[in-house]
Amino acid sequence: MRHDELEKIYDALAEAVDAVGPDQSELYLAKLALALAERLGDLSDSLGVIEECKTGLIAQGPGQGGA
Repeated sequence: MRHDELEKIYDALAEAVDAVGPDQSELYLAKLALALAERLGDLSDSLGVIEECKTGLIAQGPGQGGA
């Protein structure tokens, strides 16, 4: 996928998250992830993407450099 196509997806995702609001954004993202995993059609690939996307986002607890 080209960079400009990824930018369009990012923009659409940001708009959708804003549209559903902060109270439903986590549910929306979970539904989106499940729908995309179903379209991907492979358990191993889907689990790999889940792990890949956690990179740099894992919450750190007290004493681990967290706030």
